[in-house]
Amino acid sequence: MNWFRRFMLGRYGVDQLSVGLLFLSFLLSIIFYIFPVGILNYLVYVPFLVFLFRALSKNHIMRRKENTAFLKLWNPVAGWFYKKRSRISAHKTHSYFKCPGCKQEVRVPKGKGKIRITCPKCKLEFIKKT
Repeated sequence: MNWFRRFMLGRYGVDQLSVGLLFLSFLLSIIFYIFPVGILNYLVYVPFLVFLFRALSKNHIMRRKENTAFLKLWNPVAGWFYKKRSRISAHKTHSYFKCPGCKQEVRVPKGKGKIRITCPKCKLEFIKKT
C-alpha cells in the first residue's frame, strides 16, 4: 500500500466533478445494459476515462478551474432540488407564499388562520390565510 501512496503523491485526486463523472459513467452503464445500442455502449468509458485522467493529473490549477466551472453549473441545480425536498418535508407544518412586491418566497406556520405576513426583503405587509 505504500507504493500506491507514493504513486498518488502530488496527484489531484477526487473532487465533485470527478464524483459526477463517475456517477454519469455508472448511470450510462446501467442504461446501455438495459437498452444496448451497439457502438454507443462504448460511450460509458468516456466519463470514466476523464475521471481517471483528472484523478491522476498533476496539473492542480486546471483541475481546480474545471471543478469551479462545474460547481457554478451544478450548485443552482442541486439547490433547486434541495429546496423542493425541504418544501415537501415541511408541507404539513408550513405554508409558502410569494410576496406580491418583490416575489420573495416567505415560509409561515400552518393553522394560524388569517395572518399578517411581513416580507423580510422589502418589508411589505400582506394578509393571507394559512
